[in-house]
Amino acid sequence: MTVIADTAVPVDAATSTDRASELIVAMASLPAGHPSRPGLRDLAIEAWLPLAGHLSRRYANRGEPRDDLYQVAVLGLIKAVDRFEADRGVDFAGFAIPTIVGELKRHFRDKTWSVRVPRRLQELRLAITAANNTLSHTLGRAPTVADIAAHLEISEDEVIEGLEGARAYNSTSLSTPISDSGTELGETLGGEDTAFEEAEARIALAPALATLDEREQKIVTLRFYGNLTQQQIADQIGISQMHVSRLLTRALAKLRGHLAAADA
Repeated sequence: MTVIADTAVPVDAATSTDRASELIVAMASLPAGHPSRPGLRDLAIEAWLPLAGHLSRRYANRGEPRDDLYQVAVLGLIKAVDRFEADRGVDFAGFAIPTIVGELKRHFRDKTWSVRVPRRLQELRLAITAANNTLSHTLGRAPTVADIAAHLEISEDEVIEGLEGARAYNSTSLSTPISDSGTELGETLGGEDTAFEEAEARIALAPALATLDEREQKIVTLRFYGNLTQQQIADQIGISQMHVSRLLTRALAKLRGHLAAADA
C-alpha cells in the first residue's frame, strides 16, 4: 500500500468507491509521522468528496445555503478521515456517514436558530419532531402532547416547553406585510407610551409648585408653559433679566428638592 503513496496518483483516478476505500485504508495503515501520510490524506479526502456532497444535499431546502452545507459536510469528512482506524475492521463509509451527518445536525442546532435558546431545548425540539413523525405513522393520527410525553418518557410540561422553544427556530421580519393594504407587522406592535410618565410627573409637580412663592410660580409658568425667554419674562414682570435668572434657578432647585424627597 505504501507504493500508492509514493506514486503520483491522479485525482480523477481516485473516483470509484473501491479506489477511495483503498486510499483511506492505505493512509490509515501508515504511522502518524510517515512522510507519505499527508499526500495520501489529501487524496483520500478528495476521493470521498462525493459522499460529503450527497449527504449535504439531503439537508438542502431547509433555509441554509447549499454551499454552506457542503462546507460543513466536508469538515465532517475531514474529521472522519483523521479519526479513521483501519485495524478496527469498520468500513470507512459506515464510519464517515454518522460523522458527517452529525456535523450537519450540529450546524442546524447551533447556527440556524433565530433566537438563541438553551441546547437542552434545541435537542428536545429534535426529539419531539422525531417522536411526532414516528407516532403519526404508528397511531395513524397526529399525536397529542400526552402521546409524545409517554413516547419520550418525559412530562407533558417538558413537551410543551420544547414546543414553545421550537418557535425560536424561525423569525419573521417586522417588515412583513400582513394585509392587502400594505400594513407591516412592525406597525401592529405596541410601543412605549410616554403619556403615563407625563401624567405621573404632572401629579407630582402640582404639590411641588405649591411650595414656591407667587413670583417664583409666575416665572416658572411663563418660562415653561408660556415658552417665554428670560428677557421677555423680565419685561413683563418689571425686573432685570439677571434677577429672573436667579429666581428661576432658585425655583427649580426647590422643585427638584421636593420631587427628590417625594421619590424617597
